[in-house]
Amino acid sequence: MMNNYDIADNFSLLAKLIDIHGDNSFKAKSYSSAAFAIEKLTVQLSNLPKEQIYKVKGIGDSIGKSVIEQLETGTLTALLEYISKTPPGILEMMNIKGIGQKKIATIWKDLEIESLGELLYACNENRLTLYKGFGEKSQNNIRDAITFYMGTIGNYLYQQIETYALSMHQKITNAFENSFLLTGEFRRQFEVIHQLEWVTDVTAEKLKQFFTENNYTVTLDETDFLEFNGEENVKLCFHLTSTHQLYAKLFQTSCCKEFLIEWNGTTYWDSTFAYSSEEEIFSKVNAAYIPAYLRENKQIISNALHNNLATVIQPENISGIIHSHSNWSDGSNTIEEMAKAAIDKGLQYLVISDHSKTAFYAKGLQEDRLIAQHLQIDELNRKLAPFKIFKSIESDILNDGNLDYTDSVLNSFDLVIASIHSNLKMSEEKAMSRLLKAIENPFTSILGHMTGRLLLSRNGYPVNHEKIIDACAANNVVIELNAHPRRLDIDWRWIDKALEKNILISINPDAHSIEGYDDCKYGILVAQKAGLTKEQNLSSFSLEQFEQFVQSQKSKRPL
Repeated sequence: MMNNYDIADNFSLLAKLIDIHGDNSFKAKSYSSAAFAIEKLTVQLSNLPKEQIYKVKGIGDSIGKSVIEQLETGTLTALLEYISKTPPGILEMMNIKGIGQKKIATIWKDLEIESLGELLYACNENRLTLYKGFGEKSQNNIRDAITFYMGTIGNYLYQQIETYALSMHQKITNAFENSFLLTGEFRRQFEVIHQLEWVTDVTAEKLKQFFTENNYTVTLDETDFLEFNGEENVKLCFHLTSTHQLYAKLFQTSCCKEFLIEWNGTTYWDSTFAYSSEEEIFSKVNAAYIPAYLRENKQIISNALHNNLATVIQPENISGIIHSHSNWSDGSNTIEEMAKAAIDKGLQYLVISDHSKTAFYAKGLQEDRLIAQHLQIDELNRKLAPFKIFKSIESDILNDGNLDYTDSVLNSFDLVIASIHSNLKMSEEKAMSRLLKAIENPFTSILGHMTGRLLLSRNGYPVNHEKIIDACAANNVVIELNAHPRRLDIDWRWIDKALEKNILISINPDAHSIEGYDDCKYGILVAQKAGLTKEQNLSSFSLEQFEQFVQSQKSKRPL
């Protein structure tokens, strides 16, 4: 039988959902008032005769029927109907401190955001401040509240878990004289981390004592494996082994299953041997060392044996920032501030690619503002030479696949990044139609965040990767690896297919502030998993090489 608090909670939730949907405000107030009145009752409604329920102050006939429905069935039909037509992410937003019904309605109806991850991304892009009721302070508070809430879920972006992983590693290595070697998903540089793992020669008893004394719970206890969890809600896993088998165990836990089966199926190694390092495992069979992040398929083993491993891209190989936003649209900094920050990092060029006019939610640039921005860029280029700022735009791919300006306007840019930002709930047929038409547009230089995904927040729209890759190859279009840690799109698992077609990848931070430049690091981490070299990455081109690229793109244009 439902108690008063259960009934009041249902009415309160129903009132909020009615407000969020913008429906009958009188009904919403009635349910809200009823919830308040029922919470204050000193007698349980379940103990009252039906006819007396109607007479309770704050209830009345209509609410009384809903009370009786809940007492008899345990459900409230009106509430279930509203829940069924409300996206789960909108319901989840109601758990976030600082977001009331009116703000949620704006987020959903005006910004077209339906998940916490999308909302967090919008906060990072300063989208909320463009709407009534959202200032910079409230946007920051919402961002912090979402970050805290999402930290209770248990799966994390690499970027979210990185600091914690390294500090925990330091903590346990300081506490023991034994060895602790980071392994698993984090060592392999996955974009999403489900658990942190170590290989260690410490005893199970000592490990359990340490973590229980530090308020962690043992969640799995096996002969050679321990798992703990604490208030941070991060799984901490330990592979227990002997001292002389530390590196053999590290090797076994730092590669995919396919790689390990191939390695185990040969005479390459002896898992009982006391290796002094992982490098020794490879050197003993005259193979080049394969970093953990590359151990994602068995073919790489043959390359290592034939000493045919390419040198993968490194952070210092980024020469310029491609895909960045200024305060002309939804960025935080001026173009000059963005340029000087790039110069301070030793970079050679900056591509300013603010949002196009259809992106009204991001202060997308109308034609007159484009002219003014280009004049400012010309002035800054004279001032900051030899550093160079390139004129670009992140053009919305419209619903019909066209780009967001006339050809004559598109011709004014050095290069065009084409991206989908609206009407994301598409069938594969619709998504492919839009993407392929945009790729075939002669003004398109780079395809931005191919699937529109937001990791742990929103699946990308369905696409046929192979057809997109073929189209980009045929039309000399670069594929972006959007380095924002919540995007990392194109997925690294498809990069090798693009490289087979001689398509350039471009690791771009999609920076909306100076600090956003640092996101290049996360694009590099996943690019390394795909074996990308600096020669295959557009943002590693020198200024001279990049200018040649721009000219080659302009030669595609009909104007």
